[in-house]
Amino acid sequence: MPVVIGAKPESNFRNPIGLLTDCHRRIERFLEVLVQLSTAAGGALSGEQRIVLDTALRYFREAAPKHTRDEEDSLFPRLRTMEDPAVKAALFQIDRLEDDHARMDQCHAEVDRLGQAWLATGTLSPADAARFAQLLAGMAETYRKHIAVEEREVFPAAAAALAESERADMGGEMAARRGLRQD
Repeated sequence: MPVVIGAKPESNFRNPIGLLTDCHRRIERFLEVLVQLSTAAGGALSGEQRIVLDTALRYFREAAPKHTRDEEDSLFPRLRTMEDPAVKAALFQIDRLEDDHARMDQCHAEVDRLGQAWLATGTLSPADAARFAQLLAGMAETYRKHIAVEEREVFPAAAAALAESERADMGGEMAARRGLRQD
């Protein structure tokens, strides 16, 4: 990703909630790339478009599932054990968020299959191109709502309620998922 002057520096594993939010920005950027490519209606891709498509597909195949695990295996279980009223209120959203994750996993698998076919053959049939665009439009809407709930309700409640030791443990788990040491 290019460096943007004046952009907020990305968080690190010591700030796992910030890291989750940073990941949302990457999800939005890569999803927007796919949505824009879907307007090519499955036609021949330029060399640059091929690289961008491959990169976005790889992001959603390799990195995005780690984000889901970060939430479902590290954040949500911790929140479920808390008695904090703000956390309790946010918990009502978590089942829906997990359902979104499962639906998006299925959509990403189909988008990846179609995108890989596009890369392999150079074009998509009109039906496959329409399906690719339809999937991405639905995903964009789901992610818009999903991210808004997490960033307005779940993440602020978690940031306020998680003890420093819980944030450190969570950051360690997130780093380990990526094969990294916590910085």
